[in-house]
Amino acid sequence: MDTLSQLRQELEQEYQTTKKFFERFPEGKNDYAPHEKSMKMMPLSTHIAEVFGWPDFIVKTSVLDFAAGDYQPTFLETREQLLQKLEEDYQKSKATLHEISEDKLNERWQMKMGEQVLADWDKYGAIRHSLNQATHHRAQLGVYYRLLDIPVPGSYGPSADEQEM
Repeated sequence: MDTLSQLRQELEQEYQTTKKFFERFPEGKNDYAPHEKSMKMMPLSTHIAEVFGWPDFIVKTSVLDFAAGDYQPTFLETREQLLQKLEEDYQKSKATLHEISEDKLNERWQMKMGEQVLADWDKYGAIRHSLNQATHHRAQLGVYYRLLDIPVPGSYGPSADEQEM
């Protein structure tokens, strides 16, 4: 299996798992955070959804410069908006990963804050990092759900609330 096929498959799997989490997003709990240092639940979930658009952005650019305003966060308010954002960004990235060749993954990509380089990867590494971000933040969301007594979906196998594989 080639690298692009693996990325496409992983994007699909992470999307399906994230969709299960978002389908359980509790209305009226947007501002919930388990600790004062924790992100509120809706901004955290919105960030997870946005990450599914990163493969598309990474492939089509060579740098993300926060100081230049290259990133503008999305502000969502409802479960439906969250699911819609996830779907839109997933579909963009899915299409992009089907349009490119393996060679595109070898191009350099940077994340910067003005002149300061925060990260420098090939595009494959940047996409892998974005998928890791989705996993990391989704695990955080799972903790929020547990503390709110919302059944936590299984991600890579059963959870305490969902026994099927």
